[in-house]
Amino acid sequence: MAQRIITLTTDFGSADTYVGVMKGVIAAINPDALLVDLTHAVYPQNILHGAFLLGSAYKFFQPNAIHLVVVDPGVGSSRRPILLDTPKGRFIGPDNGVLTYVLKDASMQASSIEESEQCLLEGYRAYHLTNSDYWLHPLSSTFHGRDVFASVAGHISLGVPPLELGEEILSLTCLPTINLKWEYDRLVGQVVHVDRFGNLITDIQGECLDTRHQIMVEIKGRYICGLNSYYSQASGLMAIIGSCDTLEIAMRDGSAERELGARINDSVVVRRSFVG
Repeated sequence: MAQRIITLTTDFGSADTYVGVMKGVIAAINPDALLVDLTHAVYPQNILHGAFLLGSAYKFFQPNAIHLVVVDPGVGSSRRPILLDTPKGRFIGPDNGVLTYVLKDASMQASSIEESEQCLLEGYRAYHLTNSDYWLHPLSSTFHGRDVFASVAGHISLGVPPLELGEEILSLTCLPTINLKWEYDRLVGQVVHVDRFGNLITDIQGECLDTRHQIMVEIKGRYICGLNSYYSQASGLMAIIGSCDTLEIAMRDGSAERELGARINDSVVVRRSFVG
């Protein structure tokens, strides 16, 4: 069945023609496709950043949407181009961990030590995109976003079945950054996104921070006591559960990023105590 919505997530930015060319490839194959830009401001080559942003956004689209993600520092190497077919959408991109948060939503667990191959659960199927009949030629070794992923997305949107595109595979690469567990009264996560307001968005799920406990958040040598419910509730630095349902560090009328000198991958430590 034809699928019309195709989202795009890349680290290409807006200064070059890369994104526009990918859209041109898709439109040439399916002029009726509806293209939605999630973001093209993923930090360059930062797979974790792209994985988090895609994971926080795709669930707000209809389940037959196609999500094209290109954060691909290994382009041209032996890393596999893949299609992941799920009950919540179809995902096209490199097999380098950029689909980690999509897989996490299927209750998979990543290694806490190194990158690992994760087997797929029931209802999730993956394909190695090996059929070059659905690629552009000649194939560039540096722009698979155009020649492989965009082209495949266009064909899928017209109803080409996955098995026409390549062989089925049973596992995908998953990043090691999402298996967060309390160790006694301590939970360690990290900043995975900094939005344009300077809010530091972490990978610590809101569900980990229940109201039975008072929390203390430590980041960059600073301490924040308790959780606020909304941005204007406190002055200075604050901790809040944001729209991604994860812990954020924010600053009223300012930027937590500038205040702390923080950036992606910085450690965030949460400590808790029982309150009643």
